Amino acid sequence: MDYPPRNDGPEDGEPRDGGPHEAAHYIKASLDDLGRMARRHGHDMLGYLLDMAHMEADEILRRGGRRSGH
Repeated sequence: MDYPPRNDGPEDGEPRDGGPHEAAHYIKASLDDLGRMARRHGHDMLGYLLDMAHMEADEILRRGGRRSGH
């Protein structure tokens, strides 16, 4: 099935996703759900990696979107 092209963003092609803070918040929530799902199904390493990404998103939010030196 062919779908029409999506026009999610402004004319310059950039997506309208609410900016870096909102993106980090959404990603953090999604990672939390995915990590629980992975552990529930016995994918311990995947759960661990998702937890690490969750911690990184939390750190980004804690810093207020400022970049770290790493």
